[in-house]
Amino acid sequence: MARFFNKNLKFIRQQKGISQQEIADKLKLDRSTISRWENNDMDATVENAIQVADMFNISIADLVGKDLTIDDNNNTFNELELLFDKNKDILTEDDKEYIKFIIEKRKKEIDKELGK
Repeated sequence: MARFFNKNLKFIRQQKGISQQEIADKLKLDRSTISRWENNDMDATVENAIQVADMFNISIADLVGKDLTIDDNNNTFNELELLFDKNKDILTEDDKEYIKFIIEKRKKEIDKELGK
């Protein structure tokens, strides 16, 4: 579990501008515990990892199962993609079509601005 958890925790925490103390307070832990996790000096429990995933609104699989600092195309972390991935099961087909419509509309606007 620690393979990606430690790196992902630090990365997401910094992306969101959250301090180690804020995480410690929410999890009712000492700040040094969060620091030790991030520095790979100590492993988090499964329960703590689940709490962290919930706090950041991402799946536990994403938090511990892959490097969130890069995506499949070696791009930087994409919080929107994670949000969609975590909530894809609650979207109706109409929701998905509406989201597709908005994306396509925005692509056309950008193409028009660029003279394509």
